[in-house]
Amino acid sequence: MNKKRTTVLGAGSWGTVLAAVLADNGHPVTLWSRSRQTAEEINQQKTNRRYLKDVTLPEGIDATDDIAKALDDTHLVLVVVPSQAVRETVRKASPHIPDQALLVHAAKGFERSTLKRISEVLEEESPSHQGRIAVLSGPSHAEEVIQRSPTTVVVASQEEKSAKAAQSFLNNQSFRVYTHSDVVGVEVGGSLKNIIALGAGLSDGLGFGDNAKAALITRGLAEMARLGMAMGAEPITFAGLSGVGDLVVTCTSRHSRNWRAGNLLSRGHSLDEILQQMGMVVEGVKTTQAAHDLSNRYGVEMPIASELYEVLFEGKDPRQAVEDLMGRGETNELNEMIRGSLS
Repeated sequence: MNKKRTTVLGAGSWGTVLAAVLADNGHPVTLWSRSRQTAEEINQQKTNRRYLKDVTLPEGIDATDDIAKALDDTHLVLVVVPSQAVRETVRKASPHIPDQALLVHAAKGFERSTLKRISEVLEEESPSHQGRIAVLSGPSHAEEVIQRSPTTVVVASQEEKSAKAAQSFLNNQSFRVYTHSDVVGVEVGGSLKNIIALGAGLSDGLGFGDNAKAALITRGLAEMARLGMAMGAEPITFAGLSGVGDLVVTCTSRHSRNWRAGNLLSRGHSLDEILQQMGMVVEGVKTTQAAHDLSNRYGVEMPIASELYEVLFEGKDPRQAVEDLMGRGETNELNEMIRGSLS
């Protein structure tokens, strides 16, 4: 395809790396940062040391803290800010986004105040782009993508043309992009897996071993699918990259913020201490709150998410949470999966 101007909103680790992917593909990229200091560092030194240590960024990335400038004559807008900052960012950006631009987000969470999926937030804040909105998700740690390590992700849109356009911008030999039509499933899977990753870090920290983590991942996937289907997702989506793929990598990788947060939790650190120590957004925390409310709204039982909610926000002892999960009433696995509720 012809090389076209692109914009990435958000200069954290993932936003910076996606800007690098676009630059590798020959597209001129403007990377917007809230911080003028960060923008100047990227332009002058080709680094973003706060998020990506010892990484030199490719040519073709121009950073700015001026959002109007970032969006001038762009054809692709990638929104890569924390889920709770999406509405504010898109509201600020919307007047400057060209009508023909494709709007893609890579946030993994729900808006806490409304429980809306992020694509719904984009539709509300930039209604003129309905039909040209997509979501990018899948197993993709920034630390590996920037090293051109083979990575496979998925981009979903209700409009096939929009999904294929996003695929064309981002796909290359080390960053393979599949298209998908199940926006709900892709968003729900990419969001809920962070809850299970918190649990995996906690389980590992408590020394429960591989058996426990395998069970946690498997039963966590069932919870993700149950809530997703209640919200309108296709069940098969959770067997794909944005479901089991993202779940496995986030529960097992040393790069996972959510795993690290859960691991610190197992050592007796408070939630406030953990978030302050990490210095970066841990999406699973807000997502656990959202899942708690969504499970009540849709009448879907999510025992793992519920126990993590009590650990995070009600002071429950992590070991007691595990004991309560193991001590639940006897049931049939297949029936539980088919019915979408626990007997």
